[in-house]
Amino acid sequence: MAGAGSSMLYSFLLFIATLSLQEVYRAKLASSELFTILGGFTSSLIFLLLLTFIGNYQETCGIRTGWGAVIIAEAVALIAASTVHRVCITTCFLFSVGLLYEVNRLSGMSEPKAKRI
Repeated sequence: MAGAGSSMLYSFLLFIATLSLQEVYRAKLASSELFTILGGFTSSLIFLLLLTFIGNYQETCGIRTGWGAVIIAEAVALIAASTVHRVCITTCFLFSVGLLYEVNRLSGMSEPKAKRI
């Protein structure tokens, strides 16, 4: 299993690469309906990568903000989506909600449940 430091570095590098590629291919992603949905999906991947980076950074520093990390990561992803097409904002939000649900479900599976007395 990767440590918090290496996971933070990899998620940041993938965040930069995904954001850069999305901006390079902005015109192509806005050219058709299917590519617009793909643009929203890539923006939701930006959300996931930034959320991973912020979470690992908080774990390294020993601080917790709860929903603050989610809101910051979603705001950045929605701003990135808005540079492509306005429909990308909606699809990014919908894909991000689905990804956040799955991340929450997976994180609940890895931590053991507390015993009730």
